[in-house]
Amino acid sequence: MSMSVTPELMQDIGAAFNSRDLDRIMAFFAEDCTFCAAAGPEPAGRAIKGKAAVREALAAVYGSMPDLSFARDYEFASGDRAVTAWRMTGKTADGKTIDVQGCDLWEFRDGLIVKKDTYLKTVRRA
Repeated sequence: MSMSVTPELMQDIGAAFNSRDLDRIMAFFAEDCTFCAAAGPEPAGRAIKGKAAVREALAAVYGSMPDLSFARDYEFASGDRAVTAWRMTGKTADGKTIDVQGCDLWEFRDGLIVKKDTYLKTVRRA
């Protein structure tokens, strides 16, 4: 059974990511999910497949930036797809400030995330 993605679902997912609680975040993902990270060796960045591998990748991100947060700029959904534009801020373990805009392209099946495809701006300061 397919269901439409709702604004409430997207708000709940955003709140989970800002909670940095991996159990809460991963409850939204299907077992056969794929997370396409913004950077990596592939045209899609780095495709991380399967719920356990996605959890491990997110744990590494939150471990390297314990105060990481996302401020949603806007989002919209249609059918089983959604787009979220956001601003990510935080500090790395070595004190480097992260402040970048990005977006996620989401695909869902039966209310669970089957694909999260992340894009972000490259910040270069003179």
